[in-house]
Amino acid sequence: MSNTAEILIVEDDSQIRRFLRATFTAEEYRFHEAVTAEDGVVQAAARHPDLIVLDLGLPDRDGLEVIRKVREWTQTPIIVLSARGQEKDKVDALDAGADDFVSKPFAVRELLARVRAALRRSATINDTQSGGIFQAGQIAVDFVRRVVSVSGSEIHLTPIEYKLLQTLIRHAGKVITQRQLLVEVWGPNHSEHGQYLRVYMAQLRRKLEKDPARPRHFLTEPGFGYRLVQEDQS
Repeated sequence: MSNTAEILIVEDDSQIRRFLRATFTAEEYRFHEAVTAEDGVVQAAARHPDLIVLDLGLPDRDGLEVIRKVREWTQTPIIVLSARGQEKDKVDALDAGADDFVSKPFAVRELLARVRAALRRSATINDTQSGGIFQAGQIAVDFVRRVVSVSGSEIHLTPIEYKLLQTLIRHAGKVITQRQLLVEVWGPNHSEHGQYLRVYMAQLRRKLEKDPARPRHFLTEPGFGYRLVQEDQS
């Protein structure tokens, strides 16, 4: 059975496009290609792909502008594939709205694993938005009833803890920077107040993780931010 996911590749390097074409063909993904930022934005709007693989060093404009433009209308997963490997480049891409960052040169298995994870995250968000229950191991969140439980036992969360949990779930599976979380949960005036985030993340782990000192779901990504993962990481 063929994969139903449709991927948009925005990359100006013909050798890398050829390599990605062979990789996605072997996995039976459907795909389209764009060489410039402008064409990438146009194709993203016209085709509504399930996932975008994006280079940052495009000939007409910076790939960060593509991320910001696409994020004006869609939350389609974006995986940045770039030779820029500095921490600041990764943080800038994630802050702009990218879901993940893979540095060139890259391993095929790693890229495909990131693609699968991003597609799973997107499917989870769609299920949750349609009234489903988010599940991560023994943690269950019913957004309709606003009930959070662990192993069937209801857990009380403060309004801020619940809002933080909602935000992490909305971005489940992807790295979300400290700045993103602070802006979405506390507002733009608190974008530099990292101590708020550390305190509330510790409280979520204490209430929801089996072993808060060795969290399985609420993970810290050193130098970047946090990632909420579900149990199935295959």
